[in-house]
Amino acid sequence: MSAVSASVDTGETAKEVADSAAYPVGQGVTKDLADTIGAWWEPRRDCIQPSEFLLSREGKVLISSYSSGPIARMNFSEIKSVINFIEKMKKK
Repeated sequence: MSAVSASVDTGETAKEVADSAAYPVGQGVTKDLADTIGAWWEPRRDCIQPSEFLLSREGKVLISSYSSGPIARMNFSEIKSVINFIEKMKKK
């Protein structure tokens, strides 16, 4: 499993965001790409809103998180707890 996130930011701004995350952060997201990955595009500001996905090894979305502002981002301890729970349920 892996977690990913994406941003409209590019360059240094995107690097700052990526450096603070414990998982890959895509950059330069357009509306077309947001639609492709199932993210929430906010038309008023013409940008992607926080949209994060926990993927299985096969690329299936296991958990998604959407926010209408710059809060409620996934953090590593939450992701780890979800992964541990999923792995535990697989063993049953």
